[in-house]
Formats: sequence, structure tokens, C-alpha cells
Amino acid sequence: MMSELGLPELIYLNDYSGNYEAYIAAVYEVFRRDFVVNRPLFQGVRLRLKCHPYFQDREYTFYHITHEGDQEDQRIPDLRRCERIGYARVLIENADHPSLKVWRQVRNGKNRIAIYHEEESYLVILDDRSEYILLWTAFYVRHNSFHKKLMKEYEEYIKNQNRPG
Repeated sequence: MMSELGLPELIYLNDYSGNYEAYIAAVYEVFRRDFVVNRPLFQGVRLRLKCHPYFQDREYTFYHITHEGDQEDQRIPDLRRCERIGYARVLIENADHPSLKVWRQVRNGKNRIAIYHEEESYLVILDDRSEYILLWTAFYVRHNSFHKKLMKEYEEYIKNQNRPG
């Protein structure tokens, strides 16, 4: 079943009989189609990817949106991220859709754009580099505490946007 945004079906490891190599190859093909072959636009600006360092012969951004962990060189595969690989482009291209929450944030001195599909608990983070926008990461929000933090951040952003200048 597809959502009102036209989100694609999830891609499950079981669909590949538990063969992780075949599964991750299929997940990569979706990523490649959506971000390498035909890069999407975010509000009229074409997205770029962090390609280097390549990880297992794939763009680094792919590694970042399919693996989790705080230490970059020790990230582990995240099946919830992999299952939803097709969501990222849809959210980016439809950021003005009323079911999405979009706001700007500063993380470690970097200007980021958050796109959150609250109903699907899926978050895309873009890095605004002024001259271009970089797909930074995307993931399934598992914990209610993180969801609440995102909602508080979004509400604060909206409140500040509506303040008279």
C-alpha cells in the first residue's frame, strides 16, 4: 500500500531469502536510480552526494543512509534504513507537502534542513552548503524520545519563523 505521498513499498531482507548481499545490491540499485543516475531537486536546487570515501565500491552517502552508529568507521547495517531507501527521494521532492514537516537546524556549526514524515517516522537530513545541497542522511525514527525532540525543534522553528522581525 502506498501513502498519499506515493511512498514505495518497503524492501525486506526476506524478499531476498535472507541473502544480505543480494538484498543490499537491490537496495543500492534503488539508491543509484534515485540519487546517482537522476539526482533530485530540493526546492529547485539539484542535490549532490558525498561520494568519497567510497565504501564497498558505493558512494559514501549510501553507506551513511543504510548503516548506523556514532563512529563512522564502525557503522553497522540498519535494516529499517534499508527497507525505506525509496522514501528519501519522495520526501525531498515533495518537501512542500502538508504531511511533511520541514525546518532548518544548525548541527555542529553546519546548516541542515530536516524533512520529517511524522506518520512514517522517517527523517531526511540535507546539508545546505550555500552553493549546493548535500544529501546527508535519512533514517527511520525508532524512539519516541527522539520523535518528541524533533517535534519540539520543529515547533520552536515555526514559532521563530512567525515572530515579527
